[in-house]
Amino acid sequence: MKLKIFYIVCILSLLAPKIAWVEVQLPNGKEIIQNMESVIRGNTNYGVYSMTVVTPRWERTLTLEAWDDHQNNRAFIKILAPAKDKDTLFLKIGYQLWMFMPKLERIIKIPPSMMLQPWMGSDFTNDDLAKESSIVNDYTHHVVGVERVEDQEVYKIELIPKPEAPIVWGKIWYWINKKNFLPLREQFFDEKGKLIKDLRFSEIKSMDDRDIPTLYEMRSVNKPGHITTLRIEKILFDQKFDERIFSIQRLKKAR
Repeated sequence: MKLKIFYIVCILSLLAPKIAWVEVQLPNGKEIIQNMESVIRGNTNYGVYSMTVVTPRWERTLTLEAWDDHQNNRAFIKILAPAKDKDTLFLKIGYQLWMFMPKLERIIKIPPSMMLQPWMGSDFTNDDLAKESSIVNDYTHHVVGVERVEDQEVYKIELIPKPEAPIVWGKIWYWINKKNFLPLREQFFDEKGKLIKDLRFSEIKSMDDRDIPTLYEMRSVNKPGHITTLRIEKILFDQKFDERIFSIQRLKKAR
């Protein structure tokens, strides 16, 4: 019996370094996030989208087009439909966000106090739009491990905001496919660790010679029955944009 125990201890001692080595060899979380961003957004992209907002009381669909200069953290969005929202414009430069309201002929800078307000009545917020390019630089990234989700091996990554970053979330979790770096799911938690929003990515299609999820479904956990779906109708990657697109002057001239 003592001899058997001795053999077991020897085998475990040989296996232990290998197990530790596998843990150390988990890929860098920041690199995984960067790869994901590169696949689904490119350096720049131009797209046409439909967004459907569903609540227990009402439902509506918007059509919009967007110019996303991901490399320089800038974006310009134009609402195409419905008629009552047509020509509403948004400009994002860094963390700053402006809105042009055609009925009032006014440009409004969205203040910090309104960043958590729903964007166009959806389950996305102004903050989601203003901070969408910060997940690489404003967080520390930790690969929690590898899981199997929907018959896919995925990395589960925890993002914790850096102390100096202007971030409202306490943490974010991502589930990203190991093979193609496509996201499957994203969850947003407040500073107390409570789950606030759950975002799912689905309907992988080939667009502009790359496979990407074309349907984003956002659910607000504390608002039962509230769902926002964002569908990519068309997208072109790595386009060269006119610099004048991303300017305050463009807000009035783009109508």
